[in-house]
Amino acid sequence: MRRETTSIMSYYEHVYLDFNDTGSGSGFWDDGENLEESCNVEHGMTAELHRVFLPVVYAIIFVLGITGNGLVVVVLGCQRRSKCSLTDWYRLHLSAADLLFVLALPFWAVDAALDDWRFGEAACIGVHVIYTVNLYGSVLILAFISLDRYLAVVRATGTNTGGLRQLLAHKAVYVGAWLPATLLAVPDMIFARTQEGGEGASVCQRFYPEENAPVWVAVFHLQLVLVGLVIPGLVLLVCYCVIVSRLTRPGPLGGQRQKRRAVRTTIALVLCFFICWLPYGAGISVDALLRLEVLPRCCRLEAALGVWLSVAEPMAFAHCCLNPLLYAFLGAGFKSSARRALTLSRASSLKILPRRRNGTSMTPETESSSLHSS
Repeated sequence: MRRETTSIMSYYEHVYLDFNDTGSGSGFWDDGENLEESCNVEHGMTAELHRVFLPVVYAIIFVLGITGNGLVVVVLGCQRRSKCSLTDWYRLHLSAADLLFVLALPFWAVDAALDDWRFGEAACIGVHVIYTVNLYGSVLILAFISLDRYLAVVRATGTNTGGLRQLLAHKAVYVGAWLPATLLAVPDMIFARTQEGGEGASVCQRFYPEENAPVWVAVFHLQLVLVGLVIPGLVLLVCYCVIVSRLTRPGPLGGQRQKRRAVRTTIALVLCFFICWLPYGAGISVDALLRLEVLPRCCRLEAALGVWLSVAEPMAFAHCCLNPLLYAFLGAGFKSSARRALTLSRASSLKILPRRRNGTSMTPETESSSLHSS
């Protein structure tokens, strides 16, 4: 019995799969000894890319994510609960998820650089769970934000719109975003553990039963595509397309300049999400099809896929750095609050901020039409 590592992405790439030397097909790179030997060169090149490229990129994402999301949490945390709008509430949820998500990246960066897990089994399981919960939580919260924007802009005059938005923001977000994200982390609690790898190094990954390991990995890849890309992506696309259609029609939603700015912001939100996530989703979809033997295996294809995912995964994760820019810093109200939080003491902020916000705050309809708050 021996172990072979899959050359995919940092979160899934180091999943060690047990299989027999006769070539049972349980390993991504092993379908008999001849195929394994012919792929050694490509495998080694991809592994070198992981050890050099991923730690650097993850460090950058970590610094930017901590800075941006940390500022959002601090600024909104300095406001009184009674002064927080529904938009602020979503911002806080999103920034908290992104903040916890990036906290797992230094562990993966060190693991990729050293090819050795040095933090123990408890940290291994904990990092996996934190990573998964907040990865899924972040993208599902984006879907809730788009639903809230749709209700605030398109259904602004509805009699039950305000109550429905309150329900989504204060109750449904837990059931529709945080609960599914937590349930999706259960496999981490079951399969994640540390184990001795090659040359005395320790590995921290999910370890699956050897008889159907490729199926397990393929299922989790497709799950990530469905829950992390398809579902929230469709919600964003439909809601924001309707919003753009509404804003481009004549109506009492503000001046033409404000509408044009709202349309540009909306398009930026949608494009940013799909540019970040589509390459990653496409890559792991192809990987799942290879593992399930729907696509024929080819060393060059597998090597190219490994490189593709080494670049596409950081692109997807970089979205957590862009979220503060897209969903918080574009809002004039938030920028004003941030300036006060940075220039005044906390006590002064709590006294001054409510009085000024009462005089300058926008109505939900106006705030939504500009979409600066989303």
